[in-house]
Amino acid sequence: MGTQVTTRQVYKGKDEILLSKLILEPQHSILTQSYDSRLRLDHRRPHNGDGFGLGYYTLPAFGPAPCLFTSTIPAWNCINLLRLSSKTTSKLIFAHVRATTEGSLSDSNCHPFHHNSLMWMHNGNIGGWKYVKRSLAMGLQERWFSSVGGNTDSEWAFAVFLDVLDRMGNDPDSTSLNDTGFGHAILRKAMLATIKRINTLIAEIPEKERKEKEEGLDCRSLLNFAVTDGHSVVCTRYVSSVTDEAASLYWSSGTSWQEDKSMKGRFRMERRDKGADIVLVASEPLTFERGE
Repeated sequence: MGTQVTTRQVYKGKDEILLSKLILEPQHSILTQSYDSRLRLDHRRPHNGDGFGLGYYTLPAFGPAPCLFTSTIPAWNCINLLRLSSKTTSKLIFAHVRATTEGSLSDSNCHPFHHNSLMWMHNGNIGGWKYVKRSLAMGLQERWFSSVGGNTDSEWAFAVFLDVLDRMGNDPDSTSLNDTGFGHAILRKAMLATIKRINTLIAEIPEKERKEKEEGLDCRSLLNFAVTDGHSVVCTRYVSSVTDEAASLYWSSGTSWQEDKSMKGRFRMERRDKGADIVLVASEPLTFERGE
């Protein structure tokens, strides 16, 4: 706990992109990060081999929900990941590789999680989880309590987000917003309220429980969340401690994501004008070339 335990990647573009151009082909792709995670806070566990997941949006004719592909097989050892990503395109993609801290090794615990049009990922942990889990769950409306299919703190955090969004008057099951989404302002407000609720629950842990172990209970939270409604994306980089480092997060924007033909696996974000047709967010850079 208290460490960067997974890596994630988000792509949103004006045009569709082949999934392999993001998750397989770059020098430091998220596939590479599954066995060579260079910027994680806990260097004792360099691998993210406890499963992976992809989430991407398809044609509106197929409905507002994203298509998900998850597996407990390590990403570097899954032939179906290669087959799928080399033949699939999308304008909005979530990718995640996992190293377990909370929750068993199962498909139901692999990110991304989704509800209707909403999709969610988390890199990090909720501090003091075994003490706040019950109160967090009891604070949810029945529909969101029942929506949790796995046993990770990350999916319970998503349930909190859905509960917050609902209480704000924005029904996550609404079909009236399928063409536009909730908008970044609403998603951002719900995200901030979600983090606030989690922090409040951790603050209520009795002092006796905090000191029950010789080294003390780790109540620090790493809450690098990502959420999308299929139109807007909101990402956070957050640590509850004022002294500890947050899990890494990088972003880049431009007009096209292109491979440098002079060097295999070297990609760069091109900026032909001041526009931002593409936004890419990742736990670790897909290339370690300076300025890229």
